[in-house]
Amino acid sequence: MKQLKVLLSMVLMASALPLFAQTDKETTDKIIKDKNYVFIANTAIPMSNMDISRILERIPGNVGGGGSINLTGSNYDFRVTKDSVVAYLPFYGRAFTAPYNPNEGGIKFTSKDFTYNQTISKKGNYTVQINTKDVKRENYRFTLSVSKNGYATLIASGNNKQPITFNGVLEEPKKKEE
Repeated sequence: MKQLKVLLSMVLMASALPLFAQTDKETTDKIIKDKNYVFIANTAIPMSNMDISRILERIPGNVGGGGSINLTGSNYDFRVTKDSVVAYLPFYGRAFTAPYNPNEGGIKFTSKDFTYNQTISKKGNYTVQINTKDVKRENYRFTLSVSKNGYATLIASGNNKQPITFNGVLEEPKKKEE
């Protein structure tokens, strides 16, 4: 029965994915080359172990009993510009050191000192590597894999936390109204 629920959840998610696509190939190429985009997280997939799976089973929005957590509508994102990287992402998993202030949990920072490397595959998909150097408690390595039509996977690795994977879409940043 549990396998049937997981299978139905996966089918529903796969059928809804085309509704989430925000960009076409030209827009995706432009925003990646300009280093000016926003990754909108729709799903979090923490590393699995028994302790974390037991906790995740009780979280609202958890799909499939411990595998992925639905973040749709939660405003979690990862913003990249030529001069900064801003992360506002949740963290589910094992942290090896905890912040003194509970409001500083998750992956939340602004970095002005980072390395940025991008490659493009023969099929036109992008892989972007970003390494932060100036985050006060922990520096991160992000690997962003982007398809031609804007679907993306972001893997966040830190030296004090287990890696976590996010699925979502890439968008152009919204223009600020004056």
